[in-house]
Amino acid sequence: MPAVRRTDALRASPRMFKRDWMDRLSRVHPAMPVVIFLPAIVVLGVLAFGRMAALPALGLILAGYLLWTLCEYWIHRAIFHFEPEDGLGARFHWIVHGVHHDHPNDPLRLVMPPSVSVPGSSLFLVAFWLMLGLPTAFAVGTGFLIGYLVYDMTHYYLHHARPRSRPGRWLRELHMRHHFQDHERGFGISAPYWDRVFGTPVRRDARAGAAAE
Repeated sequence: MPAVRRTDALRASPRMFKRDWMDRLSRVHPAMPVVIFLPAIVVLGVLAFGRMAALPALGLILAGYLLWTLCEYWIHRAIFHFEPEDGLGARFHWIVHGVHHDHPNDPLRLVMPPSVSVPGSSLFLVAFWLMLGLPTAFAVGTGFLIGYLVYDMTHYYLHHARPRSRPGRWLRELHMRHHFQDHERGFGISAPYWDRVFGTPVRRDARAGAAAE
């Protein structure tokens, strides 16, 4: 029996669920976040600029974007990397994030399934509305969803592209070190500066394991 190449093993994630329809929902084409969230961003942006002056709207959009980057860090660190050793908690962790670390090159399990991203983002938008009111929530929500979309596309890009720019190579190195060197560091994917703020920067003094190719 031929040996399984490491790159193939990193790519071929197993079924998550016995039911076919549930397993299909766990696999997502990387274009899906763009299809879903780009129209939402446009609508929220139009509502924001239609009801606010341009400069305050831009400031609140930037604030929403920065809020997402902070959420990205803490969701990745506190939720995705909360790792119970057994029971339902271990199963939940594997479904949410463990499968990605076991098989980081599966192209259909690199962006968040809409069954999670749509309800999750909707809860944030409702919270913005209740806490900030309108039209402020429109602008903050615009920036927040921009941040989410940038994160999802950046994550896919870092796993399935060969960045040529210096920032792109830097981001890919940091994320590959998170996967193959120390998964308790490097939680910021599109915004690694939060790792420095919270004391979890990737150590670059040791050679990372081979990046998935």
